[in-house]
Amino acid sequence: AANLPAGAEVTLEANPSSTDTTRLAGFRAAGVNRLSIGVQVRWALPRGPASPCDSCVTTLPPQSLDDAELRLLGREHTAAEAQRAVEAARGLFPGRTSIDLLFGLPGQSRDTWAQRLEAALRLCDDHISLYQLTLERGTALAAQVRAGALPLPPQDLLADMYQTARAVLVAAGFRHYEVSNFARKDALSKHNLSYWRADQYIGVGPGAHGRFVPRGEGSCRREARVQTLEPVAWMQEVQSQGHGTRSRVVLSPLEQ
Repeated sequence: AANLPAGAEVTLEANPSSTDTTRLAGFRAAGVNRLSIGVQVRWALPRGPASPCDSCVTTLPPQSLDDAELRLLGREHTAAEAQRAVEAARGLFPGRTSIDLLFGLPGQSRDTWAQRLEAALRLCDDHISLYQLTLERGTALAAQVRAGALPLPPQDLLADMYQTARAVLVAAGFRHYEVSNFARKDALSKHNLSYWRADQYIGVGPGAHGRFVPRGEGSCRREARVQTLEPVAWMQEVQSQGHGTRSRVVLSPLEQ
């Protein structure tokens, strides 16, 4: 029920364990033309209701280029596997492979963060996303931090890490075009920009968010729609009532 213009950006988000070359080639053949790979975990368990992300689907967690950090954050793959995944992706999506990095891990210093950045620059393509650690309730990592077993970096150090990253990436030719995103050679994410510009977008599938004017229903006001999070429940609702929309809220101009 929708038409994609020629040259539309179609982004797939993936983690290193799901990026074997055959599978990626299949996605490319299906029309995917941009890949976002997490190379550092932000959450030790699946996150709650999805927020808008680069591909309008649920974001998979960023990963790490350090094995000790991966173990700390509960990931099963290794840094070497993450590197191979990025290299394979760059071969299939040259100039359109993005990597996600995380800072603010327990015990992380500005020097170790700078080392991670340098390693990422040797590996990356033309887009990098940076995220500060978010602790989610119910995860082992959150419990350890709360118990005092793992100290988080203080706020001033987190700010220094962010500024360090900005300086390193800008010096490497990246443009800081959005709070968490850096790009060079015009590899900016159209999806990321659309959220900041308040463009309309439709969220499709379990947990997806959408912000659009449902003109087909005769409306002229923008709505925020959220799809049911759990895949099985979402499919059952689609089968029984024709859609999996859990909530729809008309947005005021101020809310927009």
